[in-house]
Amino acid sequence: MNRLLTILLVSTSSLLISGCLNQPVYRQTSTPLQTVSSVDLNKYLGKWYEIYRLPNWFEDDDCVTVTAEYGLRDDGGVSVLNTCHKASKKEEAKGIAKIVEGSNNSKLRVSFFRPFYGDYWILDLASDYSWVLIGEPAGKYFWILARDKKLSPELEESLLVKAEKLGYLRKDLVKPSNQL
Repeated sequence: MNRLLTILLVSTSSLLISGCLNQPVYRQTSTPLQTVSSVDLNKYLGKWYEIYRLPNWFEDDDCVTVTAEYGLRDDGGVSVLNTCHKASKKEEAKGIAKIVEGSNNSKLRVSFFRPFYGDYWILDLASDYSWVLIGEPAGKYFWILARDKKLSPELEESLLVKAEKLGYLRKDLVKPSNQL
């Protein structure tokens, strides 16, 4: 039985690693990404709606509303609850995040499949914490999140311009319909 469990764990780990390694790079510049100088974690916690994302292997295209909810854990880390609302059901993924020491809360390491962690960098953030741009140094993942399901056309355009200045192309960004 232990041998079977070991084989199952190795197989699952291999699939997860290959999924991460096969994720394409979408960022069109080699200029290193910079994070915001600091983040007030208490203001950042709570529910965010996905406005745009880069395609990735762990988010379905049929999600009509996607949310990320962050909370403070007893150990000082951050709880993560990502929810994909589909027309007929919802799917949830629970994870944890650790703050990168010395980053003033602007860099986190997030895991949904421990012991594997990924970078989560806060690249730009509204002064009132109403929207945020999130990425990671390799250019494989990127999100625009907001506190509201829908943004004004002017704000949405402004955030897309910010994404382009960071090296992401509009044509690559996926927008859930946010109908629920």
